[in-house]
Amino acid sequence: MSKGTVVLAYSGGLDTSCILVWLKEQGYDVIAYLANIGQDEDFDAARKKAESLGAKKVFVEDLRAEFVEEFIWPSVQANAIYEDRYLLGTSIARPCIARRQVLIARQEGAQYVAHGATGKGNDQIRFELTCYALYPSVQILAPWRIPEFYNRFKGRKDLMDYAQKHGIPVPATPKAPWSMDANLMHIRWVLGHNHPPSDIFCMTKNPEDSPSAPDVLEIEFSKGAGLSSALFRRAAGGVAIKVPHGVGRIDIVENRFIGMKCRGIYETPGGTILYHAHLDMEIFTMDREVRRIKQGLGINFSELVYNGFWYSPECEFVRHCIAKSQENVEGKVQVSVLKGHVYILGRESPKSPYNEELVSMDVQGDYNPCDASGFIKINAVRLKEYNRLQNYSFRS
Repeated sequence: MSKGTVVLAYSGGLDTSCILVWLKEQGYDVIAYLANIGQDEDFDAARKKAESLGAKKVFVEDLRAEFVEEFIWPSVQANAIYEDRYLLGTSIARPCIARRQVLIARQEGAQYVAHGATGKGNDQIRFELTCYALYPSVQILAPWRIPEFYNRFKGRKDLMDYAQKHGIPVPATPKAPWSMDANLMHIRWVLGHNHPPSDIFCMTKNPEDSPSAPDVLEIEFSKGAGLSSALFRRAAGGVAIKVPHGVGRIDIVENRFIGMKCRGIYETPGGTILYHAHLDMEIFTMDREVRRIKQGLGINFSELVYNGFWYSPECEFVRHCIAKSQENVEGKVQVSVLKGHVYILGRESPKSPYNEELVSMDVQGDYNPCDASGFIKINAVRLKEYNRLQNYSFRS
């Protein structure tokens, strides 16, 4: 007697393949779901593998376009960056993947969804908050939080032994001692304290080995977003193509929402180029006070997305506010990419408040320099009073 149907977020790797078979052992009918968000994956082989392991159905969903349009571009508009360095490539992918998983579960009448995220990381939170938000009655199976599972599989050797026993194809060579997550925007590597080997990087070449001549790009924005998803794919270089100038490599320790620190290495070439270009265009076109408010909203957005709250009312509100702020962020930015760095060469926009004549030292225009005296004196009133109270005044 089946316990019910579960839609498993399946990657084709060792962990989720073992989870698929283990769920069947527990009495569940398993639907395997693979999301294509631009990772370098043989989806046909993964489909056949899931079918051979007994999946009731297999869905391979191409989410690349919606990932770019509905998740990457809003993040670019927000100048989203967590703890000043991480451009949220994994964080924004999870609600995109989980949304389709929930859609399939509803469509197939599945009572359960499952994933292979660990019990220590952020992804379990991101997946599950999305599932509960969009399918409130769903039940979630997280094997790495189920004692019967994690007590049985205490390491990779246990998974390998289980795979061999149940006819699950395993890699011919030992797996590297780190985990990897990839999509159109980036690749993430989770390591310990050791320096990463030079051959770990997939999206970028070592800056030391990059050409001496820069690549010059022109990026066009409309309402703060790029004009096509193809533009992002060209900037990103794709997972399988190494960007020649090593742009977007970072090695950081970040604070997980669950309360622990972790070390991660990221490659985000396209996202890094777009971050710098958009930031330049935003300052060029946006009112100063609007941008000051928007900067705070960008930090709020980054923390909400990192912590898994994409489908929360507060994140929806922040996204609407940010989108409103982008109405005049329109124009072209010229950038130079060289040996790990992005340099802004110039920009142009039909909607910029920048007035070259107004700021020129050679043309007075409608501005009266004498007005600055009163402006300075009014602003000095507060400073005089503060320093009077602090006894900073000089006396003869």
